[in-house]
Amino acid sequence: MKKRYLIVLLAVMISGYAQKKESQTQDIAILEQKMASKKMNLRVNPNTQNYDITYHELRFSVDPASYYISGVVTTTFTALSDLTTVTFDLSNQLTVSSVTQNGLALAFTQNTNNELVITLSSLLNLGTSATVVISYSGAPATGEAAFTTSTHNNSPVLYTLSEPYGARDWWPCKQDLNDKADAIDVYITAPSQYVSVSNGIEPAAPVINGTNKTTHFHHGYPIPAYLVAIAVTNYSVYNQTGGTAPNQYPIINYIYPETLASVQTQLDQTPLILNLYESLFEIYPFHTEKYGHAQFGWGGGMEHTTVSFMNSFGRGLIAHEMAHQWFGDKITCGSWKDIWLNEGFATYVAALVIENFDGQAAFVTEKDKMINNITSKTNGAIYLTDAELNNVNRIFDSRLTYNKGAMVLNMLRFKMGDALFFQGIKNYLKDINLAYKYAKTPDLQSHLETVYGSSLSEFFNDWIYNQGYPVYNITVQNLGGGQAKFIVNQTQSDTSVSYFEMPVPIRIFGTGGQQLDLVLDNTVNGETFTENVPFAISSITFDPNKNIISKGNTATLSKEKFELTAAQLSLNQANDILTLNLLSGITIEKTVFYNVAGQRIKTTRSTTTWDISSWSAGIYFMNVQTDAGTKKLKFVKN
Repeated sequence: MKKRYLIVLLAVMISGYAQKKESQTQDIAILEQKMASKKMNLRVNPNTQNYDITYHELRFSVDPASYYISGVVTTTFTALSDLTTVTFDLSNQLTVSSVTQNGLALAFTQNTNNELVITLSSLLNLGTSATVVISYSGAPATGEAAFTTSTHNNSPVLYTLSEPYGARDWWPCKQDLNDKADAIDVYITAPSQYVSVSNGIEPAAPVINGTNKTTHFHHGYPIPAYLVAIAVTNYSVYNQTGGTAPNQYPIINYIYPETLASVQTQLDQTPLILNLYESLFEIYPFHTEKYGHAQFGWGGGMEHTTVSFMNSFGRGLIAHEMAHQWFGDKITCGSWKDIWLNEGFATYVAALVIENFDGQAAFVTEKDKMINNITSKTNGAIYLTDAELNNVNRIFDSRLTYNKGAMVLNMLRFKMGDALFFQGIKNYLKDINLAYKYAKTPDLQSHLETVYGSSLSEFFNDWIYNQGYPVYNITVQNLGGGQAKFIVNQTQSDTSVSYFEMPVPIRIFGTGGQQLDLVLDNTVNGETFTENVPFAISSITFDPNKNIISKGNTATLSKEKFELTAAQLSLNQANDILTLNLLSGITIEKTVFYNVAGQRIKTTRSTTTWDISSWSAGIYFMNVQTDAGTKKLKFVKN
């Protein structure tokens, strides 16, 4: 198996969208930092790298009123080298009572390294599969808070949250986040008055046996150990339907009875957001099973596959956790360095909910908040360096991993256009080498380049691997004749990028209230663009829709006078009415007439027609000054 360190996804938010403020993504990042800070020293167990997990049957007996678990875990695995022993991750605070293979008892040891080492009944050759059954029990370790019992409204509740290295605290597993089991079956036995929750669907109704009830869940998609989750309490169940016919699926919400009435309206956003994501990307990745939420006591949320565990139900939290079902649960980032593939995507996809549900003005405001946060410092890359890999604050940096990651996706969308950008994302999601597996940044780049038809290396180098942002200075001159000249200059906030090559959006306004949006495909400093503009420009705005990460930009209208390129004079047949014809939108400021001797004979302001019947025959000159420049003209009166 290829060994890679994997950053996992956790999406958290402590307030709903109605309470959303500029620090939303910072709140998410801070909560993730707190969760991960104690786990950063944990790494893939080298003793578990010689086999590949293919299946788990997990049978748990629990009571939310008791901090205790007993279980029987049946695991099928394939040898990646010849094996005589197999090692699982398991907290030494749990006690294994037996291990069997094909019904025969196996020797095993539990060591002080939180490992269960099993001696197989015979040599297991490379490429061969085997199944072991582990029976265990005990009070799970408390350090990682992966297994929690508590109360809500005086009712007991039990829930798990294993991200990223807590699964071993409550069941024997391979805690390599880079090895997904192909499928799992989960059986939860608990007192019959409670409702149990786990990944996947219930193939049959729960079975009651005396005072207990066993609920079976089947999940038929690849899943890593940290996304396996259970919850048990006196849930009320609120059912909805997601998807569009014929691919509809249940949305099952497990909510504390005392809060259901107050959050039901919020939960009604769930099918709408699911349908939006389906229209933007693809059908919900686990649509043959379910989506839903389970309320729990941790201060945020966790995107467990098919059922996000939630503390509250604001639209932003629902959107963020749901986005991870595509970007994190279906395709998981393949290293800590690529965490933006999870969190940048989740942040941007949640912003797309604002765009589609609240309109462009709200979307522009959201992007502006992210840009202001990103540019609050002059440096910082999305992609992590080796030296940053042990810094949890850097990995979960809200400015870079979340906001800059999101805005870089927005800039790719702006650069490529909606059709190509979303097609590239769709292709990325359905790539059989990535789907339900892992991806790194070059995988995304490759799919976007394929549909774009051109290299994006310059873009990825500037915006993902290097640091900073551009500062633009744009000057515009009215040329007349329906044209204007734009000069684009740029400085960079960090020396790691020599020049940010980007399409530059501007909005220009005319003296008559006209408005026109232009995009200047800027690649070098001092680049000049001559554009068709059917009116005289009075002012200019840079990036009105906030599509580019930048700061301190200036956009000015040049006051320099220059010659008009088009103006026509005409005399009527009687040779006594002179008319000046200019392009629409150009305003005359002053016209001065001179005789052949150079003497000024007449000055007017906004006039374009003059009565010259009293003038004597001869040659005359006129200097026309407009808001689009000047023009010297000559005419003859007979």
